[in-house]
This record gives sequence, C-alpha cells and structure tokens, in this order.
Amino acid sequence: MEAELTGHQKVDVGENLYQCSECDKAFRVKSELNKHQRIYTGEKPYPCSECDKAFTGKSHLITHQRVHTGEKPYQCSECDKAFTQKPHLIRHQRIHTGEKPYQCSECDKAFTWKSDLITHQRIHTGEKPYQCSECDKAFTQKPYLIIHQTEHTETFRVKRDLTIHERVHTGEKPYQCSECGKAFKQKSDLTRHQAAHIGKKLYQCSECDKAFTLKDRLVKHKIIHTEAFKTKRNFLLHQRIHTGERPFQCPKCDKAFTLKPCLTAHQRIHTGEKPYSCSECGKAFTVKSQLTIHQKVHTGEKPYRCSECDKTFTTKSQLTIHQRGHTGEKPYRCSECDKTFTTKSQLTIHQRVHTGEKPYRCAECDKTFAAKSQLTTHQRVHTGEKPCRCFECDKIFTTQTQLIVHQRGHSEECDRAFKLQSSLDTRGVTISEETERKESVNGVEDKLLLKGLGCLSSFTPHVIPQAHGKVKGNHDTLRQSI
Repeated sequence: MEAELTGHQKVDVGENLYQCSECDKAFRVKSELNKHQRIYTGEKPYPCSECDKAFTGKSHLITHQRVHTGEKPYQCSECDKAFTQKPHLIRHQRIHTGEKPYQCSECDKAFTWKSDLITHQRIHTGEKPYQCSECDKAFTQKPYLIIHQTEHTETFRVKRDLTIHERVHTGEKPYQCSECGKAFKQKSDLTRHQAAHIGKKLYQCSECDKAFTLKDRLVKHKIIHTEAFKTKRNFLLHQRIHTGERPFQCPKCDKAFTLKPCLTAHQRIHTGEKPYSCSECGKAFTVKSQLTIHQKVHTGEKPYRCSECDKTFTTKSQLTIHQRGHTGEKPYRCSECDKTFTTKSQLTIHQRVHTGEKPYRCAECDKTFAAKSQLTTHQRVHTGEKPCRCFECDKIFTTQTQLIVHQRGHSEECDRAFKLQSSLDTRGVTISEETERKESVNGVEDKLLLKGLGCLSSFTPHVIPQAHGKVKGNHDTLRQSI
C-alpha cells in the first residue's frame, strides 16, 4: 500500500526518478523503466504459446493472442466493425466523424492518420528515405521500393506462378484455340479468348441474370446488390446509379454529374485550373488521380504485369486494354452497325460517324473534328509546327504518317501500293510504299492492295491490270535514262 502511495505521489509532483542509462529517458515508475530497457537488451519474456512469438510487454502479448482467438473487443457504434486494439478503433471512427487531426504546416492539407502526414510532407522536403541497394534509386514510400526491387530479382510465392513466368523466356504456349489456332501461356487467357469468338458471357450474376465476359466485371457488378452503406448520404448518392439522376450541371456546357466533386473537377477544363502539381518536374493536373499516375513516370513504377508477354504498365486500365490484344476481346459494340472496339474511347469516336458530332473546334478557322487528335494535327496548319523529323535527311513533317511515307523514299525497293487506281496510273516513277484501303460493307473489312512495278504486280479482280502498263513504261524509261 505504501509503495502504491509513493508511486502515486510521484505522478502528482511530476517527478521522473528512474532514468535510462542508454538514452536518458526518465520514468516515474520503475516497472516502466524495466520494460523500456528491453529495447536495448532484446529481452522478450512474454512468449506466445500458439506460435512461439515473444514480446517485451504483457499487454503486447494479450493483443497478439487475439490474432489466434479472433477476439475483437473494440466495436464501432456506427457500423459494427470490430478491432483488436483500441487505437485502431479510434482511427476507424474518424471515417465517420470526418476528423483529420494531422495537418501539414506547408499547405494546410489534413490527414486522418499521422503516417499519411509524414508521407505527404516528403513532397515538400524532397526526402526519399527508401533506397534501392541495386541501383541507388530512392522512393518516398516503402511499397514503391518493394515493387521496384522486383525488377532486379523476380521472385514468386508459389511454384505455379514461377512456371507461368518461365514461359516468357521459353516462349511455350501450351493452350491453343481450336477456332483460330492462337496459343496462350495460361488457360484463363484461352478461356477469355474463346468467349470472344462466340460472344459468350461466362460469368453470370445470380441476383439479376446479367452476364459478363470477365470475372472481375462480375465481382464489380455484384457490389450493386450487396453494397452496404455507412451513412444515409452514401446510400442516396449510390441510388443515383440506378435512377440516372445527375443534379450537378455545368453552366458552360450543360454536362451533368452525380457528384459535386466530379462537377468541380470537370469545370477545371473550362477554367484551366490545375491544382495538383508534381514535385519532381512541376507539371500540373486537374485531378489528383492524374498526378498519381504521372508520378510513376519519375519512380519508374509499373506494378501491373502482363502474364502473357511480361510487359509492365503504370495503371491497371492500361494492362486490361493491352491484354485484349492477346485475347482478341473487343467488349465495346456500336449499337448502329455492330462494329466492336477494344476501348470505350474508340467506340465514342466511332459513334460520331453515325451522329455527325464534331465536338473539337479550331479557334482559328472554326473547323470542327470528331477526335481531339484530328484537331491537334489540323492546328499545325496554322502554327506551322512540324514535330516529325526524318533522321536520314532532317526533313520535317506535320504528321507521323507523312514522315513514314517520306522515309520509304530512302529505301531502294519498289513495292508501292495505292488507294486509288488513278494514283497508280500517275505515280509510276515514285518509290515503294504499301498502304491499304478499308471499306466497310455489311460490317466486313475489304482490303484493296494495288502493287506497283518491279514487285510481282498483283491486282484484285475488279481492277483493270492494263493500266499498270503505264507504270511499267514509266519505270522502263527511267531505267534506260539511268
């Protein structure tokens, strides 16, 4: 009783009588000093009977044992989620309260967890404490370093993953499509590819009978049926997916959005505001996600790897699009002509052929275009910009296509092809090029190839071969003069 009173009195007067000889830290109670000194001695007197892991303090052992028992005594009153430790519950409750107690002194941005603040502050300080021992490249966060290190030493958790990876080096593709003969390294890739042939959707939702070609799309879809919401506001926002309600409208272009942050981000297109700036190169972006993707250019991080060819990508969406090149999947179908596309953006541009929409307008001459890339190319007419340079003769061109055509002029072969019969008649003395004309007839692509002199001349049945004699005569005259 007297010892307890003495300890209590030390707390009241604020005395620190027990001092650590290693670091000069002081404690009011001797037992706390003893526990602290185990950091230096390495002593761990509290072993776990389940897994032989040992701990410096009894409280740490009790918390650890909950991993084995499954006990989670700290429960959230808002969503019934439970935790093994009280600090974890306190941090979780900030999701409901919106509390962000850790504020950056540089830019006033606030964070829920202290660790997030520490990581964020490295943007201002430039600190990169995680350094690669192989190439001296440094990173702001440990996960980035771990991902980077796989480039030096590729390791696998299970033997199956190693076997699949080794096919990258051996070129083995044991799974072959019976329809077209295309082969794959993994059975799952073959299954997806075969579904593209028959238009089959293998993954069906048990709730609403909707079907999908890919399993991950089914998983995302099921959230609609099982989604639980922590607050009523989140539930109301989610319902707009089903009702189609878009209450936030842009006053500039009448485009509407389900969420106000989406409208705010969209309006930056009109204002030109780019609040998210890269600390490495100063490049700015309208939304944070674009900055996050851009920063991987500096870190070299490409965490998404193709299992078929081992190519890596910065974002998961880039990998998904790339994999369609292996499987042949084209999930985006035009409702007007049934033509299919690999990406949604390709479908959007294609649909403008049917609607006649040309949303990209030139500020100089008011000419309009269906795709932004077409506008960019057109604007070079006004600016005089010619960004495509030939490395052979330093001649510059407005478009990459013009450069490719020109570069064939440095070749000595004559195997030129033309889109039109009239072009073949009049361009007989020019050097080789091969192009193709695609005609869409009932959704089928017809390729017309008109080949020039000295090249095993070939024609489609409806082309008059006699016209090619004009070209041959021109070539013969040219050869004689040489």
